[in-house]
Amino acid sequence: MTLSRRDFVRLTAGTGALAALGQFGRTAAIAAPTGSYRAMVGIFLFGGNDGWNMVIPTDARHSAYLTARGSVGIARTALTPLTNSAYALHPAMAALRPVWDEGSLGLVLNTGTLFAPLTKATYQTRADLRPANLMSHSDEQDHWQGLRAREASRDGFLGRIADKMPGGTLPPVMSLAGSTVAVLGRQTAPLILPTGGLPGRSGYSAGSSAKNAAITALATSADGSAVLDGVAQAMTTNYDQAATANTILAGTAATDAFFTNPTTGAALTSDLAKQLMVVARMIAARGTLGHARQNFLVSQGGFDTHSSQVQAGNTAAGLHAGLLGDLAMAMAGFHKAMGSLGLAANVTSFTMSDFGRTYLGNGQAGTDHAWGSNHLVMGGDVAPGAVLGRYPDPVLGGADDITKEGRFVPGVAQEEYLGAIARWHGVADADLPYVFPNWSTWSSAGRGPLALFRS
Repeated sequence: MTLSRRDFVRLTAGTGALAALGQFGRTAAIAAPTGSYRAMVGIFLFGGNDGWNMVIPTDARHSAYLTARGSVGIARTALTPLTNSAYALHPAMAALRPVWDEGSLGLVLNTGTLFAPLTKATYQTRADLRPANLMSHSDEQDHWQGLRAREASRDGFLGRIADKMPGGTLPPVMSLAGSTVAVLGRQTAPLILPTGGLPGRSGYSAGSSAKNAAITALATSADGSAVLDGVAQAMTTNYDQAATANTILAGTAATDAFFTNPTTGAALTSDLAKQLMVVARMIAARGTLGHARQNFLVSQGGFDTHSSQVQAGNTAAGLHAGLLGDLAMAMAGFHKAMGSLGLAANVTSFTMSDFGRTYLGNGQAGTDHAWGSNHLVMGGDVAPGAVLGRYPDPVLGGADDITKEGRFVPGVAQEEYLGAIARWHGVADADLPYVFPNWSTWSSAGRGPLALFRS
C-alpha cells in the first residue's frame, strides 16, 4: 500500500513524544455562535468503575441494594445525599454535593456499550446483536472511545468531532490521557500534553548538541519522499506547537488555586487533579489559541477492583473510596475554576469507563467485570437535578441481569449519552452520523440524545 503524506502524518501523530502533537487540515462545519465558547471534557475511569457504589438509591430500593450487593454494600446513613433526589453519592464524594445543589451535576443511570437495543431475552438469543468481547478491558475501552460496538476502531468520537471543528494555533482536541483512540480523528491528530513538565525533546538539550542538531536537520528537511517529508512536516509542526503550549503550561495559573481539598484546604495532588489543572489552563488560553470549541480527555486509573474495593468492617472506606474521593475533589475544583473564568455553563465534563462491576460483591471484598454502569455529567448548563435513564432491577438473576451476579444490560446507549453532549457542544445534526457511526440505530424508534441540558 502506498502512503500519502497525509496518511503518514496521521499515522505518526499521537504515537510518540516527537510526533504526538501533529495536526493537519480542518473543516469548519461547526460554526460557534457569537460569544458562545464550549468545551467537552471526558474523564475516563480506566479499569471499570463500580458505578453502583458511586450512585446509590436511597428510597425503598436501598434494602434490595444492600441484599444484592452483599460484601460491598454501603449503609444509607453513610451516603452523600443529593437534595430532592432518590439517589446519593458514595460517602467519599461529598465534594460534589455543592455542585449538585447549585444544579450543575447530573446522573446517567445504567449506561453502556450497545450495538442495538437489547433486553435480557434478546441478549440470550441474539449473539449477533451483542457488543464484541464484552467485559474485556481493551475491547470495552475501544468501544467506549471509538463507538463501534462490534468492530475495532482506529479513530474516536472526540477526534471525529475535531475533524468537523475549525482549527487554531494548537489542535482543539487535547489529551492528558495519552494517544488513546477517543482523541484520534480521521483527518486530524490531537495535542498530547504531559501532566507535569513541558512537552519537548526528552533527553535532548536545547543547545547545540549533535543529537539535537541532527533532529533539527531532519525536521526541516524536504526531499520529495512522502515518508520523509511527512516526518519533517510533523516534527516541525510538533515543535512549533510544543513551544506554544509551553508558554501556557509554564509557571503558575490563577485557576490552580481552586484545586483544593474542601475539608483541609490543602492543594490537590492526585494525577487527575493535575490533569484538570492543565485543562483549565488551556481553556483559559482559548482566546490566544483561537479556539471557539475545545475537546479534552483526561483519565484516572485503578478501577479494576477485584479485591479490597471496600475495607473490612467499613464498606464506606477502602480502595474505591480513595479513587472516588480523588475524582470528586478534582471535578469540584475544576468546576470552581471554570466558574472563576465565567465559563461554568460553557464547559461540560463527563465520566466514562470500561464497564460496570458486578452488583454482587465477591469473596475478596471486591467486584468483577460486568456491563452497564452509572455516570456523572457536570456543567453549568446541565439541567438541574437531572437523573436520566432507568435504574435496573437489582434482583440477582432478575429481569435485567444476564447472569446471577448482577451484570445488567444497559438501558442507555453511549450514543444517547455522549450524543447529547456532542449536540450541546455544537455538532450539527448532519454530522452526528460521522461522529457516531451507529447513530441511525439510536436516533429512531423513539430513541435519541438524552435531555441532559437546560435548553
